[in-house]
This record gives sequence, C-alpha cells and structure tokens, in this order.
Amino acid sequence: MIQYPIIDPVAISLGPLQIHWYGLMYVVGFIAAWWLGRRRAHRVGLKHDDIGDLLFYGALGVVIGGRLGYVLFYGLERLLADPLWLFKIWEGGMSFHGGLIGVLIATVVFARKHRLAFLQLSDFIAPLVPIGLGAGRLGNFINHELPGRVSEVPWAMAFAHLGPEPRHPSALYEFALEGVVLFVVLWWFSRQRRRRGLISGLFLLLYGAFRFVVEFVRLPDPQLGFIAFDWLTMGQLLTLPMLIAGMALVAWSRYQPMEATKRVDKPRPST
Repeated sequence: MIQYPIIDPVAISLGPLQIHWYGLMYVVGFIAAWWLGRRRAHRVGLKHDDIGDLLFYGALGVVIGGRLGYVLFYGLERLLADPLWLFKIWEGGMSFHGGLIGVLIATVVFARKHRLAFLQLSDFIAPLVPIGLGAGRLGNFINHELPGRVSEVPWAMAFAHLGPEPRHPSALYEFALEGVVLFVVLWWFSRQRRRRGLISGLFLLLYGAFRFVVEFVRLPDPQLGFIAFDWLTMGQLLTLPMLIAGMALVAWSRYQPMEATKRVDKPRPST
C-alpha cells in the first residue's frame, strides 16, 4: 500500500486571501485552452482576440452549468432544504455533465454570433478541453476527493478520512484517461484531414467510456449510493447519453465531406 500524500489544499495564503489548488487547476485548464486555441484560431476563421471571448463564454458555461448540474443531479434534497446552498460554491460541488451542458449552450451562442456551424466550432473546442479535465482531477486528488473502492492492487492508497483500508486512487485514473489519453487522441485526430463532427463524437464517446469504466472502481456518491442493480452509479447513468450521442455522431460523420486542415499550426496575427 502507498501512503496517500498529505498536501495542503491551500496553495497560497496571503493573510485572509487563500488560493486553493483546485482553483488553480481551473486556471491551468483555461490558460492551456486559450494558448492552444490561439494557435489554431485561423482554422475556423477566428482571430486571436476571439479566443478570449470564446473562453469567457466557456467559463460561464462551466461554472454555471457545473454548479446547477451538481445541485440538481447530486444534491436536490439539500437544495430544496436550503435554496441558498446553490450559491455556496466555496463549499465545493461541480458536475462535469452539468458543465458540459453549459459549454454546449455557450457554443451555440458563440457559433451564431460568429456565423460558424455548431459542429465546426465544437470540433475546434473539443481538443482544448482535456487538459482542463486532467488538471481538475489532480485538484480532486490533492483534496482527497473521488475516493476509490477498497482494493489490493500494489498502488492502492489509504484515504485517511475513510479508514486504513487501501483504495483505488480513482482521481489519478481519471487524470490519466480523461486528461492525458483523451488529449493525445483528440489532438492527433484534429491534425489530420477528417470529417465534420468526428472530433466532437470522439470526445463524447471516449470520455463517456473512460468515465463509465472508472466508476466501477470509484466509490459512489455517499448521498446517492448505487441508483440501480447494486452497481449503477449516477455518474454512469449521466454518461450513457454521452456514449450514445458519441457513437451516433462518429457514425454520422462518415457521410460528411472531408474538412481540410494544415499539418503545421501557425498563428495568424490579430487585426
């Protein structure tokens, strides 16, 4: 068994001002998306300055959608008992699936504003997301969140607040799959000539598959437990539509015309 590292969740403390590692992970994700997006802005006819606007839309979608999704999917009873809890973001609680819905809405709005096809823009955005997802999972790991189920694998760790039993470090599994692997696959495919909708479909399909599998070694949310069959979790249930939509989109993309792309990413100066 490996000892779980004890890391102060507060990265920087300046008197009453405290900056948490989890918050810094969001910053890492947005900065990475901004930098990579600027490199590829010319591919969809956007200027460098447009990427900042796109990130602003996306940030609103992530925060508003992620919080609403969490309280509705995972904490509805608490919300009904204390409606103001919705705004207590500092207490934690963000949902990936809610954030995804928020980002999709933001994408629709931004695409209309800039006269882009929705899938053209979503194909552009998808490879920019995994770095933020991976960074967020590292934040979960630092905060001792997303504990795994009891296991005897050599790399199992004991979560101090759950007792001495060794458990899967499920947050690290999600970092590796949703962050590293997903980024590599999407970035590689996005550098090739491909059909519209393929990148978006791969994002939904791969994230859905990774999340569904990891849920088997991750503890279900304590306030919900298993919601069916003594094994199905809320995370898996919310992921099923992603899997279906991803498979459908990948299949649909096969009948779309090829979209040309450049092998070398050269930024276009703002005008």
